[in-house]
Amino acid sequence: MNRVLFYIIIITICSVDVFSMSQKPLLVRFTGDTIHTTIPEYHLRFPKKKLNDEFVRDFYNQIESADLSILVADMKAYQQYRKLDDWLYYQFVRSVAQAISPKSDNYYLYTLYKWYLLNKSGYDATLSLSKNHLLFYVQSEDNIYGIPYFHKGEKQYVCLNYHDYREINFLKNPPIQTSTIIDEGQKAFSYKIEHMPDFNSELYTDKTIQFDYYDKLYHFTIKLNPVIKNLFTNYPVPDFETYFNIPLSKQTYQSLIPELKRHIDTMSETQGIDYLMRFTRYGFLFENDQKYFGKEKRLSPEQTLLYEYSDCDDRAALFFYLVKELYNKPMIALLYPTHITIAVELEPTSDAITIEYQGAHYTVCEPTPQKDDLKIGELPKHLLHQEYKIIYAYHPHK
Repeated sequence: MNRVLFYIIIITICSVDVFSMSQKPLLVRFTGDTIHTTIPEYHLRFPKKKLNDEFVRDFYNQIESADLSILVADMKAYQQYRKLDDWLYYQFVRSVAQAISPKSDNYYLYTLYKWYLLNKSGYDATLSLSKNHLLFYVQSEDNIYGIPYFHKGEKQYVCLNYHDYREINFLKNPPIQTSTIIDEGQKAFSYKIEHMPDFNSELYTDKTIQFDYYDKLYHFTIKLNPVIKNLFTNYPVPDFETYFNIPLSKQTYQSLIPELKRHIDTMSETQGIDYLMRFTRYGFLFENDQKYFGKEKRLSPEQTLLYEYSDCDDRAALFFYLVKELYNKPMIALLYPTHITIAVELEPTSDAITIEYQGAHYTVCEPTPQKDDLKIGELPKHLLHQEYKIIYAYHPHK
């Protein structure tokens, strides 16, 4: 029996003794897991009226009377079992809401369930109305770009479902926060991802990556999980520290990192970092986000391995991750007006471009393909006289 299935069944059986009457089974599928839980028998009643504050309040009163405590307990148990960080747990919440009230059937109800379940799971989430738009916000202290947010006192609320609406005229129809508050919703939501779940191995497929390193062709066959694309489809643009440090899933890590280590073990540190730089630069096709995705999108290291194309942001994140895992060297990220690159703390040489930062010397390592075949310590010519900002610094001891 699937471990997750067995785990959730045990939780449900223990809970059903108290709330056994009028419970019906609910089947939720999420990233290869099948979760069996229960939900009360109930029927929502809404008079014919437009979306407004009363509509939200009526939903809350009815669903609160129905008592979804067993479902919420099972959801939180699954979160703990799979060690889901907040963003990945929200994807699970979406799957549960979809199982209860499909998005295509009634978008408002689907969103209301997400709002209710996320709050009952302990997160501070709220709803706002903008004409016929039902906007779903969560309180977060993270720096997130490209999506609407508002402040209430000292708290920042970030929109979770803006991607569902093509365009909203906030000047013409400013969002009005609904009045219903769910007491359990207290904690802030974080977009930081420090752990990837141990996905079922059956979900992984093989991908071959090859690149040329000084006239020798290297081949890598790595395990990749297409489910990762779905989990991060609507992941917003976070700060550089957040997305640089999104880890690989276990299967992908084990298929790539030891193999890279095997190749660099016989090299000097500088040669090994040069090897990782060229792997990142030449192992993948380049395309900018606007042309490929139609918007700015920062790919995590595993997404860069998954997608056919990636840009300089994505290469910088992947190269950073590889150097961190294999050498754990101090690094800085350099942001130019139209480019980002990485510099690694190395012993400086006379012909290398180095950056002095907080008493240390960092050598530029360009992980994105350029017109010239750049060596360690070389920058593209068009960047030589451009200003840059150090937007992230990594120090292993911190």
